[in-house]
Amino acid sequence: MYGMKGQSFMESLKRRIEKDGVVIGDSVIKVDSFLNHQMDIAFLKEVGAEFAKRFSDVKVDKILTIEASGIGIAAITAMYFHDVPVVFAKASNLSGDVYETKVYSFTKQKENIIRVDKKYISDGENVLIIDDFLACGSAALGLAEIVEMAGAKVVGIGAVIEKGFQGGHAKL
Repeated sequence: MYGMKGQSFMESLKRRIEKDGVVIGDSVIKVDSFLNHQMDIAFLKEVGAEFAKRFSDVKVDKILTIEASGIGIAAITAMYFHDVPVVFAKASNLSGDVYETKVYSFTKQKENIIRVDKKYISDGENVLIIDDFLACGSAALGLAEIVEMAGAKVVGIGAVIEKGFQGGHAKL
């Protein structure tokens, strides 16, 4: 594991960002080298274990994320929830019987339509939303909207890194 014995996950995350994160301007931090382009699996195991600890009091039937950066994080996290399925919303190449909504990407400065095939989220399921970043909250709110369209229940929302200055937490 990346974290040192006795070190909290938050301390481990902070040290990793300080070591490998690249700040671009005043609102973008790139963590490509360990989180969402090249993935450090040992570190992602820590992330998954932390999410399992934080959401240990809820029943999780599925984990929902958004392509592409959330997929690896969600997949590793799913192992800590007895290998529940991971579903990811797609921004393209999906048609037919789908749930869809619009989300604004702060990083790309544009609105996207995201979709999930209706056969992958069912009425009454308990869905945990997982992503790499929480910025303005648009992605998390869009995913929550899809869960609600399906008649399922959002049992939690987890993000590895929160950009607190962008207000997403308050929106959620």
